[in-house]
Parts: sequence; C-alpha cells; structure tokens
Amino acid sequence: MKTRKLIFLALLTGLAVIISLFESMIPIPIIVPGAKLGLSNIIILTTLIVFGFRSALTVSMLKSVLLMLVSGSVSSMFFSLAGAIFATCTMYVVYRFFSRIFSLIGVSIFGALAHNLGQLTVAVLIMKNPYIYSYASVLVLTGLFTGFFVGLSASYVAPVLKRHVYREEN
Repeated sequence: MKTRKLIFLALLTGLAVIISLFESMIPIPIIVPGAKLGLSNIIILTTLIVFGFRSALTVSMLKSVLLMLVSGSVSSMFFSLAGAIFATCTMYVVYRFFSRIFSLIGVSIFGALAHNLGQLTVAVLIMKNPYIYSYASVLVLTGLFTGFFVGLSASYVAPVLKRHVYREEN
C-alpha cells in the first residue's frame, strides 16, 4: 500500500472516530433509544467512493474498534461492528451495481438501513428475542433522514477529495 494512501486512510479513520465521539455528545430531540445521526458515515461513504471497498471496510471496522478503546464501551463495539460491516457491504453493492439507479443519497439510505439491521440482528442474537425486529419500523424512519443527510454530504465531499488525492499523485 502506498504511503500516501495509508496516511489518507489513517486521517479518515481518525476523523471518523472524532466525529463519532462528538456525535455521542449531541442530544437527539426525538426519543428513539440508540438512534444517532450517523455523521461518521460521511467518512465511510467518502472512503468507499475515493479508495474502494476494502479501504472503506477497514476504516469502518477500525472506527468501531478505536471508538470502543476511547469510550470504554465493549458491548457497544459488537453493535457498531455489525452495523459497520452490514452498512459498508450494502453501500458497496448498491454503489457498484446500481449507481445508475441510485444517487449517493440512495446508496447512503441503503447503508443506514443495513446498519440498523446489523445492530438489530446483534440485539436479537444477544437477547434471544426475535421481537426486537419490531423496533425496525422506528429505525427505518430515522435511517431515511440520516441516510439522506449523509448521502448529500458525501456527494459534496467525495468528488473534492477524489480530485485532490489523484491530482497530487500525478
């Protein structure tokens, strides 16, 4: 791996962790347990577009692990990792195969929904209660709004970063 790419990925990972930490301090005006804005997913989606699937998956998983080390919440790491893996894989498939149909906003919304599904699946496995999936309807609504904002933001950030990364290499 080129040193320049490694530095960019390290910076993106650090930025995702910092955004996640700040996001955990923001009070959500609606009462939905576990709902977050998902602002660090702007970084993950941007990494997917600029550097590809492997890099995005690496950044998302490192973000989850580093966030656990910084916050000390080991149990939340499993939820975060499952959501990150589901979301990144889903965004990759939608971006790679359906980008003519869906914009980055659509890709992000699919990622947000997959993130919620991954976290709910971990909750079902831990609590051994399939009725937890009934909470999905509430999370789908929040995922639509957060996915829209994340996709809109990434549609502005990704092209600029892509131009900067490849302009500097040549």
